[in-house]
Amino acid sequence: MDLFRFGNKELLNLFYVLPIFLILFILYIILKKRTLKKYGELTLVKKLTLDYSVFRVYLKFIIILFAFAFLILAVAQPQFGSKLEEVKSKGIELVIALDVSNSMLAEDISPNRLERAKLEISKLVDKLNGDKIGIIVFAGDAYTQLPMTTDYGAVKLFLKTINTNFVPKQGTSIGAALKLATDSFTPETEAGKAIIIITDGEDHEADAIEQTKTAAESGIIVHTIGMGTINGAPIPVYNRYAPKTFRKDREGNVVITKLNDKILNEIAITGGGEFRMANNASVGLKEILEKIQTMNSVEYETQKFTAFDEKFQYPIAIALILLVLDSILLNRKNRFLKNIKLFETNKNK
Repeated sequence: MDLFRFGNKELLNLFYVLPIFLILFILYIILKKRTLKKYGELTLVKKLTLDYSVFRVYLKFIIILFAFAFLILAVAQPQFGSKLEEVKSKGIELVIALDVSNSMLAEDISPNRLERAKLEISKLVDKLNGDKIGIIVFAGDAYTQLPMTTDYGAVKLFLKTINTNFVPKQGTSIGAALKLATDSFTPETEAGKAIIIITDGEDHEADAIEQTKTAAESGIIVHTIGMGTINGAPIPVYNRYAPKTFRKDREGNVVITKLNDKILNEIAITGGGEFRMANNASVGLKEILEKIQTMNSVEYETQKFTAFDEKFQYPIAIALILLVLDSILLNRKNRFLKNIKLFETNKNK
């Protein structure tokens, strides 16, 4: 089974330039004819320039156009891969549940709680080696953003898209996140399993501890990261056409969202994990990752295409041949083809 791809697929957009070249060439021919008319009748001008080959002008343009097209293919790096390699990886399974409620927009952790959490998760992903990771987002409900995977590039890509609009129901249901995270692990595996809850802890439900106990009974370690400060901060509201304001309650008072460290600490103790309180210097994911990496890791197998062969040499060779052909092809007729007039008609008939 063969697999074909382009290493720099985005460079194929250069093909959109080719029609522009064609339009410019047509305009050039039109303008040239208009210029020649200034010197007299076209039939008379053609007789005075018998050595000039219109056909060769067209041919040279076509050659240059095709040469440019093959150069685009070359820089786009065409690659063929036909070797299906079995890759063995060894690691643990980790689910990160990230709070995306509006309170995570508070700026007591710079630049705000949510963006700082996303940045630190991205750094954590860079330190994984063979471990499986899944991403869950939650507010009033919980949703799987990314199932368990070892594709760290995809994890970082999905992280960039996460925002507070991902979950339509507002609130903070840590219990729903824990239940979904518990169900996300591979069944009947001996790999170490861990959940990291990243939230400000403003839980609006009462089942977080019960769900933590359920996870612990399944051998899952639950860690918590508290995003925010004890004193709290207002929740900014951004409007494209107005200055930044802050969210208010029904009485018109500015809402202050505070870190609920008590519930997060209780969840960590119940889940056999650690609780870390984030600040502007450190979020605490590094220390938790060190604990997680001491857990039992198992070997599993994945399959993927490997050993892609670069084939850019072929389109480059064709482009060079065309350029050489263009350089030796003159605009003037040779002495053997001089009397051939492909673009003239006999008007005397």
